[in-house]
Amino acid sequence: MTMHDTFAGVQYTTNIARIAKKIGMDLRLGDDFEVYADIIAAHRPDQPIGVPFDPEHTEINGDNGFWMTGWNQDGELVHTQAIRLLRLGGTLADYFSANFRQFPPPGVEIDFSRSCYRPGPGARRISGTACYHGEAWIKPGDATFRGTGIIGPLARFTMASAMLRWSPDYLFGLISEGLAFRGLVEREGYMHTDPGALTWKLADGDAIHGFMCWMAREDMDHMMEMPVERLVA
Repeated sequence: MTMHDTFAGVQYTTNIARIAKKIGMDLRLGDDFEVYADIIAAHRPDQPIGVPFDPEHTEINGDNGFWMTGWNQDGELVHTQAIRLLRLGGTLADYFSANFRQFPPPGVEIDFSRSCYRPGPGARRISGTACYHGEAWIKPGDATFRGTGIIGPLARFTMASAMLRWSPDYLFGLISEGLAFRGLVEREGYMHTDPGALTWKLADGDAIHGFMCWMAREDMDHMMEMPVERLVA
């Protein structure tokens, strides 16, 4: 990143942190995933840590990952996100065709033998370095933050922070079809999607269908030119 890009990114993330603070959320960043796992176990018991960020299942540290938590004024965990850097070697389509089982939705029992990944056109062109963005959560029933629009700026904060740390070629995430249809992808700032990328067959016979959302470095540069204040009620 150029010095101008770095300065713009720092300004952008600082402004979002200020907006979050103004509505009563204190943001904290870290890259010790043992600490993050303990936070999740203690404060988010209804949704376990995702496999891609679980230090018991993957090697993740400050070289290839970081997490963000949001706390309310009573010291309660109300928000999480995490980022993991991948050096693909080939395309993201190649990588996920071999490794999609390492990115399951948390808290449900998956029948991996019947689940599948279908690479879309975006995944076939993504190569180089890519950041997987996950763990997005806002405490259920929390009327203070839910419905305020803050999830959009918070997602952009994490993505911009990843750009500042590693300057990856791409950022991407996975999202359920239902949330995608409700516009969460656009609220978070993602500019592209591959619909129908994943089908997770559940042990009870049901299924979760997923989108892959993604953006390139130039998409993030474009997004950071847009004011985030208007996104928050």
